[in-house]
Amino acid sequence: MPTPPRSPRSTAAPRRRPQPPSPRRAPRRPAPPARKPRWGMRAVTTLSVVVLASAGIGHAVMTSLDADITRVDPFKDMKNRPQAGHGMNVLLVGTDGREKISEEERRKYRLGGAPCHCTDTIMIVHISEDRDRASVVSLPRDSYAVTPSHVDRVSGKRHHGHPVKLNAAYAEGGPQLTVRTVENMTKVKIDHYLEVDFTSFMKTVDVVGGVQICTADPLKDSYTGLDLPAGRHTLGGGQALQFVRARHVDGASDLSRMKRQQRFMAALVERLTSSGILLNPMKFRDVTRAVLGSVRADKGFGTDEMLDLGRAMRNFSPSSSEFTTVPIGRMGYAVKGVGSTLKWDPVKAERLFHALRQDQPLSVHRPRGAARIVPVAPQQIRVQVENGTRTPGLGRRVDAALASTGFRTTKAPVNAAARDVKRTIVAHDPRWDRSAKSLAAALPGSELRVVKGLGPTLKVIAGPDFERVRKVRAEDPGQGEFGVVRGDEVACS
Repeated sequence: MPTPPRSPRSTAAPRRRPQPPSPRRAPRRPAPPARKPRWGMRAVTTLSVVVLASAGIGHAVMTSLDADITRVDPFKDMKNRPQAGHGMNVLLVGTDGREKISEEERRKYRLGGAPCHCTDTIMIVHISEDRDRASVVSLPRDSYAVTPSHVDRVSGKRHHGHPVKLNAAYAEGGPQLTVRTVENMTKVKIDHYLEVDFTSFMKTVDVVGGVQICTADPLKDSYTGLDLPAGRHTLGGGQALQFVRARHVDGASDLSRMKRQQRFMAALVERLTSSGILLNPMKFRDVTRAVLGSVRADKGFGTDEMLDLGRAMRNFSPSSSEFTTVPIGRMGYAVKGVGSTLKWDPVKAERLFHALRQDQPLSVHRPRGAARIVPVAPQQIRVQVENGTRTPGLGRRVDAALASTGFRTTKAPVNAAARDVKRTIVAHDPRWDRSAKSLAAALPGSELRVVKGLGPTLKVIAGPDFERVRKVRAEDPGQGEFGVVRGDEVACS
């Protein structure tokens, strides 16, 4: 695939930047032995490289780090491949290898057990041709798949195509069989292959200073050790790893985990694009080293490709990204010799992958920031509005604004007992805390206040800071037939 042309701005950028340290100060280490990196959320760190490159720090830094990437050839001798579409399709793969994790970290973050050397998560990231959008499609690891004919990389025996769970393709035929199987299932031509590991993820999260996650409900998983109360949290590398690996938080298992992984990707992009990291040469170098030290990539994805793609995506942000999972038609589809699998919905899945091939957005068009995702739909929340100021008509104005965005107001606002509040208050019974958080999200800057015994009707005491009601919508289901969410809808704000 041709690389995007360099813009005049990008060619000038290196002359204005501070010079990076000389490569002589960081002697090149011997190439590490071939290893089996772990699970697909390392996809997050690879995406970080693309975003970091947009800083235009310079070719010299990227060239010095290019040697750290272990190269693979997933496209060798491949024939009868799908027709190329518009934009770029990157297959992000992670395996369950854990060789570089210390014994202490294994105990702390519950990383015991023997690896199966298969892909734990697979994602297709489609970068639009105009570089204004990234569409991320998660492919469940238990998806029912049929492999093409291939040679087993362990036994050397030739196998005819046969049913497997999608994550087993890597164990039988490595990156090449994984790419061939995904292309056969999706008819989407893969342009680049990236395989990232486990240690890299933790280091990257730590070097950016942690990533902020918001959750409306407590998250607890005894298998990974995840234990997060409801609220806003800044996760370091180890805790972030627990967050994206957890499969036993609820009954949805892998499907729920993929949503958390997508949410984390959006939060990491938000961290990288809103902090000063992209403009700090030393931070840029540290983060990139943390990422590239454990990446395996195809030979065609090198320094020039990363820099050109990054420069073309200078204005990339969470609102530029959209996330979904391939539509599932049948859960628990039993296959002899394989076990319980997830069978894709053939009609919806084809429409989804057709949109990728045609470089079309997966989400229904709507203005940016039109609605924020909340845990409870406004139509399920009853609200009594009180005027906490001496401004005439403020209560009526707030009541009308809430009602117009779907909240079930009493339509009978009253004056509050105290008329000197400084800030809008959302008072609620502790049993209705999820509804209260949804209502507070619609009132930017409001303060949550617990009032035991208040009951199911929430109270809004309007303060002088009230400006508007922000549109909100329920978190599930996702938008449109593919259940798509946008990055800015799932990141904290």
